[in-house]
Amino acid sequence: MAKFRVVITECDFEMPPVIEAAELAPVGAEVIVEQCKSEDELIAACANADALLFQYAPLTARVLDSLERCKVIVRYGTGMDTIDIPAAVERGIICCNVTGFYIGEVADHTMALLLVGNRAIVKLNDSVRRGEWDAVGVSGSTRRNDGLTLGFIGLGAIATAVAARARAFGLNLIAYSPRAPESAFAAAGITRVGLDDLLEQSDYVSVHTPLRAATRHLIGARELALMKPTAYLINTARGGLIDSDALCAALESGDIAGAALDVFDPEPMPADSPLRQAPNLIVTPHSGFYSQTSIEALRRETAAEAARVLNGGEPTSQVTVQI
Repeated sequence: MAKFRVVITECDFEMPPVIEAAELAPVGAEVIVEQCKSEDELIAACANADALLFQYAPLTARVLDSLERCKVIVRYGTGMDTIDIPAAVERGIICCNVTGFYIGEVADHTMALLLVGNRAIVKLNDSVRRGEWDAVGVSGSTRRNDGLTLGFIGLGAIATAVAARARAFGLNLIAYSPRAPESAFAAAGITRVGLDDLLEQSDYVSVHTPLRAATRHLIGARELALMKPTAYLINTARGGLIDSDALCAALESGDIAGAALDVFDPEPMPADSPLRQAPNLIVTPHSGFYSQTSIEALRRETAAEAARVLNGGEPTSQVTVQI
């Protein structure tokens, strides 16, 4: 008989949970897979669980109240906005997330969006498929990257990884990050500037800051107006960092040359979102984090964190405040 019961509340990974089971078997845990969408489904499936692994499930105070013996809840990923962290802490449940499993993938995706936008790859592809053959006319304002400036809003692990890739293309690197120490700028070889200076100087603006109350719509109409008319905006962080209405207006008026988004607010992007019709905009469905390698690492690390706590160990990525 299993010592612990671990419930995967819901996920969109390939099942059965071979990776999770392999990590949890040594501590005597059985893994149960559910696909819960509502509070009532979660309460019915998880009441006697010792640990929960969740992806998007709404782990509200009501759901947490129903957990009779749960010791630890681990998120498949970083964001913890769908779980009531204060309520969990009050009930003595350890909450954890998994960070860093996607750094290389998001850095690659950011550079891909930059290059695809500058080289007009989407437009050229569509033109050829229409039966045209016009390299110069379709490419429009494509410029050589060597000597252009890439500005980072935020200077964490992903921005630093993008910088390492961008340097090979001859891009000058600047960043705005009020929280990062001077040592981070020095280590990355990036010049520190203020936000307005970054927007005015950059040929590419790449957003990599967390979404908080203070950073929601950090990029709005005023900030877009400061950008060069030849500049591109790239966001692979969180959709709420950019005012999408202001971005649509800037693209339609030609105030900026283009944008590339992998994240949106809300997600999935609504069918009637103005972004779907915005000119000079490349969109991908929050896929920057994904590769087979990153997902395998995510599943393994999520299960390993639960196993560590169930076995009496200390968590490696505990979350105690709402993020």
